[in-house]
Amino acid sequence: MRALLPSLFLFASLNSLAQESPYEKSGKIATTTYSEAIQFYQTLSKNYPQAKLLTYKDTDFGKPLQLLVLSKDKIFDPVAIRKSNKRILLINNGIHPGEPEGIDASMMLARDLLKQELLPKDVVICIIPIYNIDGAFNRSGTSRANQNGPVAYGFRGNSRNYDLNRDFIKTDSRNAEAFQQIFNIWQPEIFVDTHTSNGADYSYTMTLIPTQKDKLQVELSAYLTKTMLPYLYEQMNSKGYEMTPYVNSIEESPDQGITGFLESPRYSTGYTTLHNTIGFMPETHMLKAYDKRVDATYKLLQTYIDIVQRDAVLIGENKKKADAAVALQQEFPISWTLDKSQESQILFRGYTAKYKPSEVSGLPRLYYDRQSPYTKEIKSWNTFIPSVSIQKPIAYIIPQAWTKVIALLKLNRVKMQQLAKDTTIPVELYEIRDYKTATRPYEGHYIHSGLQVNPIQENLLYYEGDYVIYVNQSVNRYIVETLEPQAMDSFFNWNFFDSILGMKEHFSAYVFEDTAAELLKKDPELKAKLEQEKSSKPELLKNAEAQLDFIYKNSVYYEKTHLRYPIGRLRQAQKLNLK
Repeated sequence: MRALLPSLFLFASLNSLAQESPYEKSGKIATTTYSEAIQFYQTLSKNYPQAKLLTYKDTDFGKPLQLLVLSKDKIFDPVAIRKSNKRILLINNGIHPGEPEGIDASMMLARDLLKQELLPKDVVICIIPIYNIDGAFNRSGTSRANQNGPVAYGFRGNSRNYDLNRDFIKTDSRNAEAFQQIFNIWQPEIFVDTHTSNGADYSYTMTLIPTQKDKLQVELSAYLTKTMLPYLYEQMNSKGYEMTPYVNSIEESPDQGITGFLESPRYSTGYTTLHNTIGFMPETHMLKAYDKRVDATYKLLQTYIDIVQRDAVLIGENKKKADAAVALQQEFPISWTLDKSQESQILFRGYTAKYKPSEVSGLPRLYYDRQSPYTKEIKSWNTFIPSVSIQKPIAYIIPQAWTKVIALLKLNRVKMQQLAKDTTIPVELYEIRDYKTATRPYEGHYIHSGLQVNPIQENLLYYEGDYVIYVNQSVNRYIVETLEPQAMDSFFNWNFFDSILGMKEHFSAYVFEDTAAELLKKDPELKAKLEQEKSSKPELLKNAEAQLDFIYKNSVYYEKTHLRYPIGRLRQAQKLNLK
């Protein structure tokens, strides 16, 4: 028996070491690598029946996105979890691997909840260990030039150099597909995406970006602003980390005021809002010590768990009400503008912004004097109003050729049916009248904006297999904000439909001259339109090619698909033969 004791002590010692995260083993100066994080979670999953590491789609890096699920009742089926009326909290880490506090904090939090038997009874916690696996392998200590530690970390871009927090709605990366698979399988009520800030210097270790309240469905917005946010701020203050809203300065320093962050669906929390999920981006301050940033993130994640457990029933009821309301909603805002007339005051603890000669250029440069702290009221603008709203149609009809659009709709739980036979359907279509296109690429796209459309009514032939999407679903916001081309992050604005913007046929002037003359003789209305065009645009009088082009585009020879948005809007109820 005595001979076994050294082995037992060695085993106990190794087991104790295995419970420590690489971050803790480093003396809290280094962040965990991807391989270490997965190994750590595999060990937890092996040692605790309340933990399970699940595997989903591959990312661009060739490795699958994984999800640690913590369930006190050892139930790991999301359908069964929802039926048991438990809430689901999803935590996403490492979307920018150079901002790794959440990676390390989540590992320790998962371990402590399991080891100390502190898992909540009404909340299932889902943790994505590292979302940008690609960037996590591209490690250095220099890519975050303004950041105070850790000693090495991953890179913001993934292996295709995408910023994954600009990719949610357009889904260029396989990472985004895998995330949307997880999100739509688990359907969390609350979502947290951990980050580190850039920007001004101030006293706070943690700042917070919640889902923009004016974009959130009304029941959820009321709970967020009146209950959840006050609790988070109070509890974090009591834990030694007073928070402030994300410091989105309108000028060079926060002194002149800050604005709320309008997260469109390209961002994680803008995407989750489309599904009536309350989202948060905690942003630790880049200049604070790394161990303090990790500790603040740990304590904030604890606080989320506490309030979701406390309000589990209410959060579930609010989500059901929001889903039901959105399914019945008739008018949808699809673009928002900051209302500068509505301002408030917030108490802010900052450092005095000063200027001194630059040692590089000799010109005045900004710096924050930490020896001159202040506490004062600053202005805050955090009200956004709709700038464009639309009335939803009964249904959208999508030709089956638009495969990426259809695949993304299916991935996001949009219920779709297909026509059983070729059918002529009276629909409303949009003619693209004008749009602007960025002159430089942004995240792999030349984004459109300033879109102007002209609705037209047409009887259009659709074919067997084309898709019909009735707009009576809990995911209506995802449907509308992707398919309405004027929406901020619509599929149109992200170039999904650019092929309709170019003509496929044209004319040879010397041949079409005779045809055009004949058209004007036979069609007095066309001739009158040409004369009106020439009177309003005198430059046409000296441009024969432009006159021919006008006649061509107003004749039967002009292709109807040019500048015609291909998705139809069914405005009147009609019985369709569907599969």
